[in-house]
Amino acid sequence: MHDKPLLKSVGELLRRRHGSARAGGRSAQEGFALDSAMVSDFVAGELSSEDEGKLADEVAELLPHHWDMPTKSVEALTPLVDHFGSQQKLMVWLDGHPGRPRLTARIYVLLGHLDQYSEDHAVVAAARHARAQDPYPEGLRGYLTPETNDETLGGLAFRIEELLGDNREQDATALALATADWLRRAAQNAESPDGDVREMGELMDHMHHDISEAAPRP
Repeated sequence: MHDKPLLKSVGELLRRRHGSARAGGRSAQEGFALDSAMVSDFVAGELSSEDEGKLADEVAELLPHHWDMPTKSVEALTPLVDHFGSQQKLMVWLDGHPGRPRLTARIYVLLGHLDQYSEDHAVVAAARHARAQDPYPEGLRGYLTPETNDETLGGLAFRIEELLGDNREQDATALALATADWLRRAAQNAESPDGDVREMGELMDHMHHDISEAAPRP
């Protein structure tokens, strides 16, 4: 993972997202939780490399359900976050494990940026300008709402996370890549882009590369 996208992440990477009350009310799998013994051994520095890989897989599986699982299950992440010192460093650890953990970590860094840029008026304006030229870019039809506003990017973050939670990893990856590509092009074509917009374009270029690199090959 490039350092820049991770270091530029601010705030919480794991938080309740726009529209998180799903239609149909599907909740996470009953009884799903991290292996507490493995968590304890890992924090104590006593977990084998093989079991550490298994723990990383469990964490990656749990993350998309962090908002619809029982509080007790989600709290199992707390010792790990405390051990690493931040959610960002938890993602760095996941990134060190190929497969689902690495892909999940890189997608979550993208989601954190989408949440962050939802509050940046210049970035939202660049996205609005891009949609005036191309209302439904390739890969985003069915995911973008008709109006571009401060909920648009957070809405895309939610849909990506929702696809991960539904075990549609390929679809989540495709949507993440389409979103990053759209935003980097929006930055390139923005009218009088300020520093935030230019930086956003650079970050999205990095994120597109990182997620592409982590995605399973056909």
